[in-house]
Amino acid sequence: MLITRVLGDCPACKGADTFGNVSVQRDHVLRGCKTCDYETVALLPEIRKQVLYLDQFFFSHAFRGNDERFLAAIERVKQVSHLQLLVAPYSSVHEDETHQWRGYKDKTHTQLMDFIKLTARGVEFERSYNIESPQILKAFTAYLKGDPAEYEVEDADAIRGALDAWDDYFFVDVGGYWHDVETKRQLKTQAVDELVTTFDAWQQSTQTFDEDVALEYHDAGRLYLQYYIDKLNRIRQGDTGAATNSPIMASMVGYMRDYLPKDMPELEQLQCCAEFFKSGHFAEVPHQWISARIFATLKSMVRRGAYANRTEARKRLSGLFGDITHISLYAPYCDAFVMDTPMAELVRQPTVGLESRYGVQVFSLNNWDAFLAWLDALEARMSNEHKAGVEAAYPTRT
Repeated sequence: MLITRVLGDCPACKGADTFGNVSVQRDHVLRGCKTCDYETVALLPEIRKQVLYLDQFFFSHAFRGNDERFLAAIERVKQVSHLQLLVAPYSSVHEDETHQWRGYKDKTHTQLMDFIKLTARGVEFERSYNIESPQILKAFTAYLKGDPAEYEVEDADAIRGALDAWDDYFFVDVGGYWHDVETKRQLKTQAVDELVTTFDAWQQSTQTFDEDVALEYHDAGRLYLQYYIDKLNRIRQGDTGAATNSPIMASMVGYMRDYLPKDMPELEQLQCCAEFFKSGHFAEVPHQWISARIFATLKSMVRRGAYANRTEARKRLSGLFGDITHISLYAPYCDAFVMDTPMAELVRQPTVGLESRYGVQVFSLNNWDAFLAWLDALEARMSNEHKAGVEAAYPTRT
């Protein structure tokens, strides 16, 4: 038997320093002897970890190691996570952002991703599309049934594994990244350039905030339908690559059609999907609700004079689209979210109200002390039973 943490002599065979912890398995520690077949189990108390999302800017600064604020914070995060009070999962958006990092050609990006995964202790959010798609299908099902539009956020929809499980000593990492890094980087730069170019038009706009939000919903629904129809036309025209090289969101309407009667004519099915995209059910989908209000709020800020220096705007908003993806997909499933200052300013605007809407605390360099205090408070509330469980699972003697 492989002993991971030596506790002392075996109670059965009396072997010297042969007895110890083998593994941690959700709610108990398996213990045994490496020379005889003796084994036993030590139960661990129930726990419920807080969920923290660390945005890409946090990891980039912490990894570089040239800012004491981030170095101190990452150590606190690791310590509180070790105490089984906190989990800071990584996401597929972290992977996308990391592989676009300027150090990717010399493999620094691989080291950064390893750093992120180790901080997360191997815990992972579902991939971005595996959150986006189920959210829409859940809302579409409610729409078809005539159920209320309000969307109920459930942790199990976004986080792999259980939040009430104690960490084992090891985790398995399945590596590999198949996206086209250069293409994604070019598209990211192009998107920011196009966004900033629209600022002049935004300043002249007379639309209300509610009209801006409605426009964001309209454009999102239109894109889901358009991508799907384009893919369908390509397939019907014999394009063998349509199924593999179409945008992921091109499959969304196809999944929705699976929920409709098989004998319903295709045109009626598409019309039903189009009506859903105009409905309150679609408007309540968390990632749509958040992203629509972030963009509409950004428009309002530009109209009030924000980002007047376009060159500076490009720098400050260079990671905007990645940040919005981080926040809109994952914030509803978190207790706290650390993001850069411009994004924190955006989501704290009353027109977004991320904290009040989803109960997630927003931290940035503007309230860094509050972030550290939040971590300290988690540890301060740890019960004696919990402390004993930590010592049983992760004894200081190794």
